[in-house]
Amino acid sequence: MSDTLLEAVRHKVLLADGAIGTELLRLGLDAGGFGESWNIERPEQVLSVHKAYREAGARLLTTNSFRGNRATLSGHGLTERVEEINRRASELAREAANGDSWVLGSIGPFGGFLAPLGPTSENEARSLFEEQARALLNGGADGIAIETMTAREELDAAIRASRAAGAKLVVAMMTFGKTKKGYRTMMGVSPEEMIETAAAAGADVVGSNCGQGLSMQQYVELVGRFRALTGKPIIIRPNAGLPDLQKGKVKYNQIPQTMADCVRDLVRAGANIIGGCCGTTPEHIRLFGQALARG
Repeated sequence: MSDTLLEAVRHKVLLADGAIGTELLRLGLDAGGFGESWNIERPEQVLSVHKAYREAGARLLTTNSFRGNRATLSGHGLTERVEEINRRASELAREAANGDSWVLGSIGPFGGFLAPLGPTSENEARSLFEEQARALLNGGADGIAIETMTAREELDAAIRASRAAGAKLVVAMMTFGKTKKGYRTMMGVSPEEMIETAAAAGADVVGSNCGQGLSMQQYVELVGRFRALTGKPIIIRPNAGLPDLQKGKVKYNQIPQTMADCVRDLVRAGANIIGGCCGTTPEHIRLFGQALARG
């Protein structure tokens, strides 16, 4: 593709994909299973999810690598397969992108706490993130998407590690809920603090994914708050409500059309990239795309 991602969002709002993990559950992944292992064990299933989002209209695909860092993989007996699992994650998304979509390598929290709250030093965290980011880039990712962060220090470490790994584009997202003090992450980070941290560390695109029980109108409000704080492109990836266990299966209560009805409000608030998180499906993304096409 001739345009870079940053060039593309200057011309129009870009449609991203939706959830990966909940789609793998629908395809047979056990509840609590480790979906990242499917990159090497059942790659055809992972590829089918990426293709479904691409066919639904997504032009920004994220890899099946959210928990693909060495610390998490070690708990699943996959310590020595960090490079393989992450590189394969990018290769599968790249194949589905079909030459006309971008691929972002997904990096989530490493699963612990940084010192002094936990035993992991900042340098150790950076090493985990850099190793994962490098493998994702080696597989063909156009950039790195840091997702579902709640602590400033971890966000900072992940952004800087991605740059050190060679990422030319870094997207930084944190997960917020609405509190008496306004929007905050579980670790108490405000949108102002998030934007300050992301900018200082060198993120190109900022925003939020998932959410602690936020309504679509609250996501709209959150985007507006971001836009008042930064001129950088803003990404928003709402989840489809909170998970509800019904007859042994996880269900989400936000139906595609309900969420799609708010897409143009997200654009008016200042969003440049819109996709979905937990519980969203290719049908959600298809309807998001239709809403964007209506202007």
